[in-house]
Amino acid sequence: VVLTTTAVTIILPESYSSTVRIEVGKDTTDIAPILMGVQNQASYDPYFIQTEFEKIKSKKVLYEVIDSPALKLNELWTKRLNMTDGQLKTPETFLILLRNIDVRQSRNTSLIEIRVYDEDPQMAAKIANEIARVYKETRKGRSDDASKMSIAMLKEKGDEQEDKLKAAQAAMDQLRMDLKVSDIDVGGLVSVMEPETVRMIERDRLSAEGMYVHYKTIVDGLRKKSKEQLREAIPTANPDAQLSELLANLGKAKNEYAVLLAENGPEHPKFKAIANLITDLNSQIDARVEGVLQGIETLAAASKARATAVESQLQIAKQKDAEKMKEYRPYFAAKRDVETQQRIFETIKLRILQESVDASLPKTSIVEITDIAEASRRPVRPNVTLNIALGVIVGLIMGFGLAFFIEYLDTSVKTIDDVERALQAPVLGVIPQNVGALIEEGPESPHAEAYRVLRTNVLFSRKDPAMNSLTVVSGGAGEGKSTTIFNLATVFAQNGQHVLIVDSDLRRPSLHKLLNVSNSIGLTNYLLKQNSLEEVIQTTSMPTLHFLPSGKLPSSSLGIL
Repeated sequence: VVLTTTAVTIILPESYSSTVRIEVGKDTTDIAPILMGVQNQASYDPYFIQTEFEKIKSKKVLYEVIDSPALKLNELWTKRLNMTDGQLKTPETFLILLRNIDVRQSRNTSLIEIRVYDEDPQMAAKIANEIARVYKETRKGRSDDASKMSIAMLKEKGDEQEDKLKAAQAAMDQLRMDLKVSDIDVGGLVSVMEPETVRMIERDRLSAEGMYVHYKTIVDGLRKKSKEQLREAIPTANPDAQLSELLANLGKAKNEYAVLLAENGPEHPKFKAIANLITDLNSQIDARVEGVLQGIETLAAASKARATAVESQLQIAKQKDAEKMKEYRPYFAAKRDVETQQRIFETIKLRILQESVDASLPKTSIVEITDIAEASRRPVRPNVTLNIALGVIVGLIMGFGLAFFIEYLDTSVKTIDDVERALQAPVLGVIPQNVGALIEEGPESPHAEAYRVLRTNVLFSRKDPAMNSLTVVSGGAGEGKSTTIFNLATVFAQNGQHVLIVDSDLRRPSLHKLLNVSNSIGLTNYLLKQNSLEEVIQTTSMPTLHFLPSGKLPSSSLGIL
C-alpha cells in the first residue's frame, strides 16, 4: 500500500489552489426600508449557509462561469485533455469544474471560502474570482427581479382594485339617487337624517321631562311652606323681579314705620300713611306669591304636555327611522363595500410606493467580496508527506486486519490445548516430526523419550489392567500411524513386555518395510483360514517383539475385515 501510494503520488500532476472569501447575508437593503421604523431582522436559519453552498455550485452559476469570455473553460480544458474528436460541452466542463472547487464556511463566521484547484495558479485565481463575481451578480439580479416582479404584480392588482372601487362607487351613487338617501356629515361621521331626527326628538323629550320634574318639585315644596316662608323661598327657588321689588319696598316701609312710631306716635298722619302702605304692600306680595306659584304650576303642566307631545313625535320618528333603515339597507351595504375597496386600494398603493423605494435602495450587504483570490506560489496537490503517511497508516491497518482475519479463518490444530479443546479428550503424548524406527536408533535415541512418555501415559490411562490391545488410526494417509505403532511397540518390548504388532492396513501396508520382512503371508491368510496363527506371526531382532504382517491384498480386502 505504501509503495502504491508513493508511486501514484509521484505520478499525479501538480495542482495549485486559490481561495476567494465572500460575506453573505439575507436579501436586505443597506438601510431600513421606507415606512418601517427598524428593518426587520430575519429569523435565524441554520440551513442558510448550506443552501448558499449549493447555489454557488449550481449550474446557474457555474454555467455562466464556464461561458465567461475571460475564461473560455470549454476550449482550455479541451486542449489540456488533448481531445481530437471535438470540443468539450458545457455540461461536461461543469462536471470537471465541480470536482475542482471546494466551498466551505470560515469557522464561527458568515464568510464563505471558495477554493479552486487547477494546474495553472493564475487560472485557479481567475476561476475563483469569476465564481464570486457571478454569484454576487446572480444574488443581486435575483433580488432585483423579485422586486420588479412584485411591483408589477402589485400594480396589476392596484389597477384591478381601482376598477372595483369605481364600480362600487357607481353602484352606491345609483342606490343613493334611487332611494333618495340624504347623507349628512357630523364631525367626520356620515349619517342620514332619520337617525339624527330621532336623536334630536329624544333630546327634546328628555329636556321636557326634566323641566316638568323641576317645576313639579318646586311647586310641591313651596305649597308646604307658610306665607312668611314662601316670601323667603320663592326669590331663591324661582327669582321674580316684581316680587323682589315689593319685598324691598316692604322692608323700607317697615323701617320708616318703626322710626315714626318712636318719634310721633300711632296717631300721627305719616304713621298712618306708612301703616296703610305696609298693609297694601303685604296684599300685593301675597297676590304676587300666589301668582308665582300658579306660574310655576303652569310651567310644570306645560312641560308635561310638551313631554307627552314629544313622546308621540318620538314614536313616529322611530317608526319612520326603522322603515327607512330597512329601505336604505342596500345603500349602506354598498357604502361599506366602497369603504372596504377604498382601504384595499390605499393599502396596495402604499405597498407599491414602499416596494418601489425599497427596490432602489442599495443592497451591497447581500454579497460582499472580502478577499480576492491570488495565484498560489506552491502546489497543494498532491501532498506527498500526507499521502505517504496515510499510506503507512492504511497499510498498517490493512495488514493487521488481514492478519487477524486470516488467523480467524484458520481452523487448524496447532497446540495441545487446541487438541484437547476440539476433541474433549486428554493428550497422551507429543511425537516430534521426522522420527525414524527406534529399533534401529536404539533405546538411547533422543526420540525414544517421547515414546516412553506416551507408553507411560497409556498405561496410567487404562481403566482395566486386562486391557492390553492398542489401535492407532488417523484421518488420512501419511500422518504417522505406522511409525507411531511400531515405535510404541518397540518401547514396550524394550521394557521386557511381549508385544505383537499387527499390520491391519489392507490398502497401503508399510510395517513390513520397517522390519525388512516379507509380506507374502500374514493377516489376510489367517482370516481366510489359509494358515494358522503360528504360521503367520514372524519374529524380529528383539526377542519380545513379534510381527503379524498384512499379507497379500486380495480385491475384497474390506470384506475380509
